[in-house]
Amino acid sequence: MPARPTVWSALAAVALLSPGLVAPASTRPPAAPAPGPEAPGTLCAAAGTLRGAAGRRATVSLCADGGNPRLTISAPAICARPGTPGGPGCRTTGTWTARHAGRTLSGTLPGAAEYPGPGTYEITAAVRVRSAPGGLDLQGTVHATLTLATPKARPTHAITVDRSTLRRGATTTLTYTIRRDSEEGDGSARFGLIGEEGTGVRVTTADPRCVNPLVGSAPAKTRLRHALDCALTTLQPGNPQRVTVRVTVGDTCSTVVSKLGYWMPDGQTLYTGGMLPGPKLTCR
Repeated sequence: MPARPTVWSALAAVALLSPGLVAPASTRPPAAPAPGPEAPGTLCAAAGTLRGAAGRRATVSLCADGGNPRLTISAPAICARPGTPGGPGCRTTGTWTARHAGRTLSGTLPGAAEYPGPGTYEITAAVRVRSAPGGLDLQGTVHATLTLATPKARPTHAITVDRSTLRRGATTTLTYTIRRDSEEGDGSARFGLIGEEGTGVRVTTADPRCVNPLVGSAPAKTRLRHALDCALTTLQPGNPQRVTVRVTVGDTCSTVVSKLGYWMPDGQTLYTGGMLPGPKLTCR
């Protein structure tokens, strides 16, 4: 004798036969959440194995952190030698090159460059892996392809300057403009200029917000004449700050780079600031 249909099976049959009738909410599977932009994080891939004498080897990975505004590249390694359970700890140094959308970035390991945005990165690194306890010292080239999906953040700050070239044997007056274009953050920022040490270049200003950095232990009063450090405290959208400096170049040319360090308060969370590279001045 066939089983008697239950109330719920009858309702299910009616729902299937009646397009306008929807099954009870408790019987429907939950909807999948809509995909959102990928949060900044570190992505790693196996990049190669370096081998040495007596069974020594190092398995190297290449990792990219697409957190904004910087792209950080590292090359962690696992070292091994016969008779060592788990392998000794090892240290990786070297240089890296990343190719992305026709653009080439480079730096030291670990190191960072400005983040160009999402996409595929072909990363090559010349590495040296050492382990003092294991007597391991290996060198070689490794490679990995990483695809980052973190969107490129809109810039919050900007640095511009009214000249791009310094002249040998002359003093050049420059005006830098520093902006904050975002409501995020506050009005505080540290603006710095650095020439090439040992060339005799001097960076000076009459701006009371700026000083040549003090180095050495007290009571030494030695200052770096090729660098300038400015503390800005009223940087707001619509209220850019301007710093006028004089750069004196002697017989030896020197480039001058600029950077802006800024704070993005987030309660008492650490490391919520950023560092923005500014224009690089050449010399002829």
